[in-house]
Amino acid sequence: MSSPWPAADIARLILEGFDDYRDHFRRIADGAQRRFEQALWQQAQAASAARISLYEEKVGELTARLIKTFAGDLLLDADRWPQVKRAYIERIDPRLDDELAETWYNSIFCNLFSHDLISDDCMFIHTTRPASRHHESSPQTRTYRPKGDLPAMLAEVFSDYRFSVAYADLKGDLQRLEALLRESLPEWVCKDPALTLELFSSVLYRNKGAYLVGRIYTLDEQWPLVIALLHREGQGVQIDTLITDEAEVSIIFSFTRSYFMVDVPVPAEFVGFLKGILPGKHTAELYTSIGFYKHGKSEFYRALIKHLADTDDRFIMAPGVRGMVMSVFTLPGFNTVFKVIKDRFSPSKNVDRATVIEKYRLVKSVDRVGRMADTQEFADFRFPVARFEPQCLKELLDVAPSTVVLEGDVVLIRHCWTERRMTPLNLYLENASEAQVLEALDDYGLAIKQLAAANIFPGDMLLKNFGVTRHGRVVFYDYDEICYLTEANFRRIPEPRTPEDEMASEPWYSIGPLDVFPEEFPPFLFADLSQRRLFNSLHGELYDADYWKGVQAAIRAGKVIDVFPYRRKPDQPL
Repeated sequence: MSSPWPAADIARLILEGFDDYRDHFRRIADGAQRRFEQALWQQAQAASAARISLYEEKVGELTARLIKTFAGDLLLDADRWPQVKRAYIERIDPRLDDELAETWYNSIFCNLFSHDLISDDCMFIHTTRPASRHHESSPQTRTYRPKGDLPAMLAEVFSDYRFSVAYADLKGDLQRLEALLRESLPEWVCKDPALTLELFSSVLYRNKGAYLVGRIYTLDEQWPLVIALLHREGQGVQIDTLITDEAEVSIIFSFTRSYFMVDVPVPAEFVGFLKGILPGKHTAELYTSIGFYKHGKSEFYRALIKHLADTDDRFIMAPGVRGMVMSVFTLPGFNTVFKVIKDRFSPSKNVDRATVIEKYRLVKSVDRVGRMADTQEFADFRFPVARFEPQCLKELLDVAPSTVVLEGDVVLIRHCWTERRMTPLNLYLENASEAQVLEALDDYGLAIKQLAAANIFPGDMLLKNFGVTRHGRVVFYDYDEICYLTEANFRRIPEPRTPEDEMASEPWYSIGPLDVFPEEFPPFLFADLSQRRLFNSLHGELYDADYWKGVQAAIRAGKVIDVFPYRRKPDQPL
């Protein structure tokens, strides 16, 4: 008589692996306050990258442990995995992070089995968690009421939020904070007896900043609230600014930024809190913004299949110039593009498929400084043929036949990335007013400079490779030629030796594979002469090799250059 199948034991080990991952995740996040207090900015960047790689590392460890513990014919019988799922549900039911535990289970299943075996019987295609759950847990927010004394309320806030490093000028900062609050809100609000300030108990950390996040509300209205804190080495902590504008707070939580470090005892409740103050944000994006990018991927997929179930939307090729490396398609009613690698690249591209994959994965682990779109990588998407416009499907099958495969009435996308859809900058400029052109080109130059500050050189800086977000920010999204800025060799074009050199159709000087000549940028970037002149007046230093070398020198010296995720006043100290 055969022994019973060990569904409960498999479920137990999967949850033990999840607990191990969560423990390591918390340890990295818990170190954020110390790194902020001690101004350990390079350690902060390393911790951010380590936390991103942690998930796959722990999935790999647990998969190996499962294979070692259970015989292959026992473990790899997919028909029995509904039993594992039922046993697992019983174990995660009382947890405060049960939705993350479901995603973890899915990752383990996908690591063990072919994607052909994915089904809602074996894994959590749809969540089994209730929409709202009432956990007995400590309060996640702190509430403050001015009761007619706004300065006293603000003083109480910063009595609660303290660090091992003193505030540099708390009295002065509180006066500025009060003035900013009164300036940001209608006059009557600060006099309203029902005025309440609610802040998340834990401080959020990212790069060189710390953030208090919450809302300020009356009986009738509410505003999101973010208070940004900085630690200037040797000067103490200072309150940098206060933000109540929903669009600006949304930018702080943008898909173009690194993920926050924050202690979140009940993730779903915190995401619900954020959703309440930022209703325009997708749930997937909010989970991702606090480091749970794998669960953000689950939420994205669920939103996608719901959209397909609820609409007749069909895939079309994305507007814009066709890429030389990637083919990009989209659903008109779903704010996302899907990118697949072409089988053959343009001859001008000196990269291969493996290099492109490496570049896109690199973006996940670096500081995106608000200027690079986050991506999610997927394997084995399956969509009905009827969901594609015929011209779109034909083009995908033509340019990427190894990735896009027709299987009867189903289209299999073997490998793709998803990104937030934006308006390509070149298309935006075609229809922009004079003022919009000025603003967009200024932001385009700032984007290039801020990427450089984060040690990223875009490589191909053509306008078509940048997009404009709904908030009007210019963002880079084409990564096949990016490199670390410190890897590039910025050079001036040598003086011609003879008249023949000057007239030659080919360069008279040697060019290495990583050589960059900024003097060549103007005609390369701008066919429109008026745009070329305007950009030169705004950011002409980008055409000077010495500018780039100066940024390289700062980075090599260990400096982490300030890039702020919010607007700062010109008189604010750097």
